[in-house]
Amino acid sequence: MYAILDIETTGGKYNEEGITEIAIYKFDGHKVVDQFISLVNPEREIQPFVVNLTGINSKMLKNAPKFYEVAKRIIEITEDCVIVAHNSEFDYRILRTEFKRLGFPYKRKTLCTVSLSKTLIPDQASYSLGKLARALGIPVSDRHRANGDAVATVKLFKMLLAKDVKKVIVQDAIIVEPTFKMEPSLKQILNDLPNITGVYYIHNKNGDIIYIGKSKNIKNRLSQHFSNTNAKSKKIQLQTATVTYEATGNELVALLKESEEIKRNKPIFNRALRRNTFTHALYSFVDEDGYINLKIDKADGRKKPITTFSTRSSAKQFLFKAVEDFNLCQKLTGLDIAKSSCFNYSLKQCEGACIKEESNSTYNSRVTKFIEKNSYKNVNMAIIDKGRDISERSVILIKNGLFVGLGYANLNYQITNTDVLESVITPMENNRDTQHIIQSYLRKNKNLKTIIFESQ
Repeated sequence: MYAILDIETTGGKYNEEGITEIAIYKFDGHKVVDQFISLVNPEREIQPFVVNLTGINSKMLKNAPKFYEVAKRIIEITEDCVIVAHNSEFDYRILRTEFKRLGFPYKRKTLCTVSLSKTLIPDQASYSLGKLARALGIPVSDRHRANGDAVATVKLFKMLLAKDVKKVIVQDAIIVEPTFKMEPSLKQILNDLPNITGVYYIHNKNGDIIYIGKSKNIKNRLSQHFSNTNAKSKKIQLQTATVTYEATGNELVALLKESEEIKRNKPIFNRALRRNTFTHALYSFVDEDGYINLKIDKADGRKKPITTFSTRSSAKQFLFKAVEDFNLCQKLTGLDIAKSSCFNYSLKQCEGACIKEESNSTYNSRVTKFIEKNSYKNVNMAIIDKGRDISERSVILIKNGLFVGLGYANLNYQITNTDVLESVITPMENNRDTQHIIQSYLRKNKNLKTIIFESQ
């Protein structure tokens, strides 16, 4: 659990400042579950430059509660939480100073979104909240006021959590959870899980990730893990201390995140190097007569496939459909082993490329269209799908035919502006697994929105 906050102060000498406004959002890693926003009477003068910066003056604070009147609420909302702030060293110091004046030893673990941003979103021109938010397309209202800055920090932190593929932030937060709480039963863990699409992480008592999986329904999938009686499931059940999850909004993002994070984190109950999710691929070659032939074969990492498949039968089914849609020759696609004309030629459903009645240039133009449709080689595009809530969209970015990464956007210009888009996305590895995942998903979801960018 996180307490994401922002504080405005009077300014002045070090450790003599007072709080003028505070905003705290209690965030469970997915949504805000509680909040506290208040002006505070600092019982001291506000520096003139601060008044000009924040717009908060002494007259506004005359009837505001003093710190001792809001201290109990601050303790309650931040209890068992990691304090998150943009430049947390400042906000945490101010909070501790105020509590010290009351004789209370306030202590919490902290996370700084400035430091996290420098690690997870490198090479930004500036890491000030305003400029960073602008570069990432995060809207900020009421700048230099506690609530406006805290809301922007919540949105930034949500983005940082998505970019943290090694799950360092989440694992640290689990260790912070108080030790006096009873170990939850598997049933209690299930009760707290949602029926949503996403990636889930099973942790042991030290916070280490021991298993990563994905599901269209996280709760149902974990129920299977916890009720199965096979040897692997029993071992997982014995070592499970808690389960965290990441909502993805759709299955494509879940598949890509699961693939990437298993490789990065290497959980003990996931195979360190999982077998390829595909076994067969579709290749092309030009025969001695100049016709482009298509061939289904076992996947070979040394060759560049048009697309890949989980089974030979699914590859054949796909190719039969392609023959029909693009008016291709069954013989030149390897679906008919006839020595002369193919079966479709006798039905007048083939133009005769198999017996050279159709010219290779005419036939090849249709094969090329088929290949271009089913391969994103050299293409720059964004694949748009459902996001984690109704106002959001997920974005998968492809550059020069290579998978670059994924992210989420609330505003259209975050997607259409490639500079902003590249800042928003989490960079991920392009490999045969990701190529297969994306191509398979596009085949099954033909109405998915894609945006083609001009080559740069």
